Amino acid sequence: MTYLADLFIDGVWRPGGAGERFDVIDPSDLSVIARFATATEGDCMAAVDAAANAQEGWAATAPRERGELLRAAYEVLTAEVERFAEIIVRENGKSWSDAIGEANYAKEFFRWFAEEAVRVPGDYRLSPAGDKRIIVDRQPIGVALLITPWNFPAAMATRKLAPALAAGCTTILKPARETPLTAAYMVEVLRRVGVPAGVVNLVTPMPTGPLVAKMINRPEVRKLSFTGSTEVGRDLLHVCADSVVSASMELGGNAPLIVLPGADMDVTVEGTLLAKMRNGGAACTAANRVYVHASRHDEFVERMTAELAALSVGPGLDRSNQVGALVSTAERDKVAALVEDAVSEGATLVHGGKSSEQGAFYDTTLLTGVRHGSPITSTEIFGPVLTVVRYDDVDEAVRMANDTIYGLMAYVFGEEREAMAVAGRLEAGMVAVNRGVVSDPAAPFGGVKQSGLGREGGSDGILEFLEEKYIAVTAHS
Repeated sequence: MTYLADLFIDGVWRPGGAGERFDVIDPSDLSVIARFATATEGDCMAAVDAAANAQEGWAATAPRERGELLRAAYEVLTAEVERFAEIIVRENGKSWSDAIGEANYAKEFFRWFAEEAVRVPGDYRLSPAGDKRIIVDRQPIGVALLITPWNFPAAMATRKLAPALAAGCTTILKPARETPLTAAYMVEVLRRVGVPAGVVNLVTPMPTGPLVAKMINRPEVRKLSFTGSTEVGRDLLHVCADSVVSASMELGGNAPLIVLPGADMDVTVEGTLLAKMRNGGAACTAANRVYVHASRHDEFVERMTAELAALSVGPGLDRSNQVGALVSTAERDKVAALVEDAVSEGATLVHGGKSSEQGAFYDTTLLTGVRHGSPITSTEIFGPVLTVVRYDDVDEAVRMANDTIYGLMAYVFGEEREAMAVAGRLEAGMVAVNRGVVSDPAAPFGGVKQSGLGREGGSDGILEFLEEKYIAVTAHS
């Protein structure tokens, strides 16, 4: 049964000002599962007003109290984790194991930043000249606009909401139109545990770009935190420049995975399967191109082919499936086009390469003989497609790995000392050595080059929502 879902502004769930709605689609069968309210310019401005009006009071709320509210949200999400995961599956299409994994990961940001809220650092010292005391305080930056993608609709939202709220910032959350229900559920949890009206708001504007720009250009908005494509990130940075708004950006990735001659193949195959197939490959951290030393190439391909063939692709609510649907038929068709282009260039289709007529499914796929620099190695695939490039020299592998405008994530498998040496040469904000996953709420997440600005998670995450204030006081003997 299709249900109606609304915007959340100033503590109240309400329809959009024009009464318009858009469909939320289940990618597994393309059915409409909800009709979500479309936010007008008036709705977006009301959200900014609500956040601005609540900012002073929320900033003055004791850090312990802010932290306890985040901890309460964590407890609710823990108790309701299966309901949480089901919402993710229904609108995103991912497998049950991926959804439950995301739900558990997402709620951990509330627990982590509940603890960080009371540990914001400052500084107090005598100046070198001895004439004054130097006091450095950190204060909330102000109203924060948080824009999240569809591939991790829960985790990308909590990774922004939790530090913003812990820091004392009020927020406006704009989720992706493909996955607004997950965001709405989390916002409702925050309302249930007692987060005051105006502190968290949710809007889904249309047209998106112009209305997001209007919100950024409101003087009350002092922070943008965006996760999405590098192309959109560039546009948003131009908008932020007009009002000199602080911007944190987690943008595109094109992660290389290097298999060195001394790699333990058991560890490598297990890690590569995680690095590529987690979330059906729809992750900015996904291994997008795999460089395998010639001496290990055939063994790697044979073993990976067997692993991929053993994965069951199907609806996420069927918990026996390990790979779910892509988020839309458009995404499915984009992946199919990349594979077809690679094959036309001479790549060999070893496994998979088929789309489903029923739902937005694409088979797990493995390509060999891929040319470095081809479209499939320079585009985020965002699907369950493993591309293999053979190399002969480690220096060549490092050069190819760094031959990209992106620098979010990289993977290295090999004898530990050599792998660590290679990791230090890779131009990436994060490197996994002999493992397929790095994400952790306690670690700083972010990239270099055109993969972003700033860090999320860890002790750095809350600092993105704080500004330093220096106070000088005359020193008295």
